[in-house]
Amino acid sequence: MRIMGLDYGDKTVGVAISDEMLLTAQPVETIKRERANKLRQTYARIEELIIEYDVEKIVTGLPLNMDNKEGLRCQLTREFAETLGRRTGLEIIFQDERLTTSAAGAVLEEGGVRKEKRKAYIDKIAASMILQGYLDARTGKSN
Repeated sequence: MRIMGLDYGDKTVGVAISDEMLLTAQPVETIKRERANKLRQTYARIEELIIEYDVEKIVTGLPLNMDNKEGLRCQLTREFAETLGRRTGLEIIFQDERLTTSAAGAVLEEGGVRKEKRKAYIDKIAASMILQGYLDARTGKSN
């Protein structure tokens, strides 16, 4: 069994996958689309990855506001996840994703990735951070 982590955005979805022991998360890819509301191919690609990696559960980042309230981005994320859950039949778990994109950018900067190249990696790195946070929480690890 593996768990998939997703970082859902307006025009991209970052994807990460756990190892089989459910200890670590690895970034896999960033799924891109032309417009925010064009999701058919995005869902199809996620379904392909679910089969390829034998995924049994999905963790999706929930972009809460800094005051812990849900705004429009949370509503859109919940709608995306609800549709994905219906399509796949898999359990969808929400994980607080506040500041993961900023943290992913910092990791890439520290790693020497040039600013113009970071966009290609940031969403899948954020997805791996979301998933790793979930994996650590279920085993009682802290940062």
